[in-house]
Formats: sequence, structure tokens, C-alpha cells
Amino acid sequence: MRVVGIGGTLRPGSSSELLVRAVLARCAARGAETVMFDGPTLAKLPHFDPATETRNETERMLVDAVRTADGIVIGSPGYHGGASGLVKNAIDLLEDLRDDARPYFDQRAVGLIVSAAGWQAGGVTLSALRSIVHAMRGWPTPIGIAINSAEQRPFDADSKIADPAIAKLVNAQADQVLHMASLVQGT
Repeated sequence: MRVVGIGGTLRPGSSSELLVRAVLARCAARGAETVMFDGPTLAKLPHFDPATETRNETERMLVDAVRTADGIVIGSPGYHGGASGLVKNAIDLLEDLRDDARPYFDQRAVGLIVSAAGWQAGGVTLSALRSIVHAMRGWPTPIGIAINSAEQRPFDADSKIADPAIAKLVNAQADQVLHMASLVQGT
């Protein structure tokens, strides 16, 4: 089983990145192979241009990782009611999967995570990401994680989850990604 994480911000160790990494860690603990495309890595992606067929190494790595993924976890900050441009650009690049046997996110479980400075921004952005995943033929997990960074401090000084309620959500989302992926694989 392979799970790909996409997300974060340009700031290494952002809460959205750490939450994606936490879900991936739970998946890895259950035997999945995981790979992470964090904010600094996503910054190496040029603006998506569907008319350009040439891709750089980072673009090829991301597309190939998702192509072989059984599950995906996407984390974004909530910016003005939507996903960040950094994360959206990475998702747009996955247009390169359109002609695959499993196009886009087809038959893949997708866990979604948002960290925003307010409940409304978190909820609206989570809803926007769910719509994107549906449009790309994916299956958003029932558990979506929205963190209000203005009120919650989910991590301790060592970047470990400090809030038991958030840890429970992270574990549940990882379990759902793996369960849904195993149903597709027939295992």
C-alpha cells in the first residue's frame, strides 16, 4: 500500500504540513509506504501550464507518486476560503493523469486537512477541497480535519501532536485512507 502526502506552506514545519506528516506516520506504522511532497518541494513546481508537455524532475516525481498511490493525503492552509496557490498548483499538475487507466484520483481514498486562522476559513476550505477531490474522481475520507490555528495549538515544541482530540482525528483519517484503499485492492 502506498500513500502520498501533498501539502504545507513555504514555511517548513507549518501546521498543515505537520498534520499531513502525522497521518502519513500513522499509515506507515500500519505498514504503508509513504512519500511526502511538502511546501518547499511544491515550491519547485512551476505554474501549471497544460499546453507544456515538458516537466521538471519534481513535477515528474509528484505525478508518478500519485499515479502509483493507493491513498493520498492533502493538507492546505485556509487562504480566503480556498486552498493555497501552492497546493492548488500541485493538484492542477495532476491533470497529467487524465489519460491513465486510473485517471486523476480515481479509486483512491483522499484524506483532507486544513489549518486556518478561524473555524469558518477551515470549514469553507475543507469543503472546497472535497469538491476538488470529487471533480477528480477521488473519494474523500469521511473524516476531514480542520484546525483553527487561532484557537488550537495542536503541536508541542518537538512538533508532536499534543492535543488528544487531534491525535484521534489523525488516526481515524489514516485508518480510513488505508481501509478504503484496501477495499479497492481487494485485500
